Amino acid sequence: MGNGSISAQVFNYSELCAITNNFDSAALIGEGGFGKVYKGTFPSTNQVVAVKKLDRKGFQGNREFLCEVLMLSLLHHPDLVNLVGYCAEGDQRILVYEYMANGSLEDRLLDLDPSKKPLDWSTRMKIAEGAARGLEYLHDKADPPVIYRDFKASNILLDEDFNPKLSDFGLAKVGPVGGKTHVSTRVMGTYGYCAPEYALTGQLTTKSDVYSFGVVFLEIITGRRVIDTSRPAEEQNLVTWAQPLFKDRRKFTLMADPLLEDKFRTKALYQALAVAAMCLAEEDSTRPLISDVVTALEYLALDKDPDDGIDAESESHSPRGDDDSDKEEEVAVSCMPTEVGDEEK
Repeated sequence: MGNGSISAQVFNYSELCAITNNFDSAALIGEGGFGKVYKGTFPSTNQVVAVKKLDRKGFQGNREFLCEVLMLSLLHHPDLVNLVGYCAEGDQRILVYEYMANGSLEDRLLDLDPSKKPLDWSTRMKIAEGAARGLEYLHDKADPPVIYRDFKASNILLDEDFNPKLSDFGLAKVGPVGGKTHVSTRVMGTYGYCAPEYALTGQLTTKSDVYSFGVVFLEIITGRRVIDTSRPAEEQNLVTWAQPLFKDRRKFTLMADPLLEDKFRTKALYQALAVAAMCLAEEDSTRPLISDVVTALEYLALDKDPDDGIDAESESHSPRGDDDSDKEEEVAVSCMPTEVGDEEK
């Protein structure tokens, strides 16, 4: 798997206490069901790190801890978070990662601090492309392939330049080998992000990750959480709300995050929603491969910023505009196996 060499350091508990001031609340930068994350700096190298101290009573137990250490010690890619080291002294279970200055995608997209600027369209596409590349590495480059199983906004971390990296590999599974089509396992993950066939049968494939990617990509486009009980009943489940809208391009602009302020090319929105819809196909066999998704997102991530000579506001309310000048833009989804519905025909 990966390059076969384990690079993570083993830290003493006292070392990690020293760089977090005994896990002082002033150093706390995040927390969840797994435990708490603290910021620290190793004085000898000035390396800034994130120290994740697992809750011994929490959901993530020894199995997930060992899985994460193994996976991130053997798998190395620019779009996967770098595991600096770990501590398993006594009953302590602590993971030390590279520090990601902009926190998680959830922080910057769904829990945005009012003092921070919303993510613009080009940054959102850049994040989606990088996250897809991380999955592509796991599915197509790692040997044997790895199914991530927990793809969600809170597990996508962002560096100072908003480059994304996948984190939290505690639920990752080695994919099917030897001609097998799936891995059977107990259903794990986060409600709303799990593929329907996996939730029903426990049969896990790389296409399960593709579905989860589609959910997150829809969150990126709409700025809505996959499950949001604060919304009206018909809008609380993002995928259920979006499915009928996917069938009518005239409603596509209604799906864009209002914080984008119409600063995007309408064609780019159409194509992004088409990619999301394909990833969210009910039947796993009709979803695209993640490599096809990457190809489409490469195009979308290179799309011009609307401030660079494009009147996004006028275009965002334009008709379909399927004239010859737009033909080159169709390449973004030409490799995908299905098309999103269109009731305007």
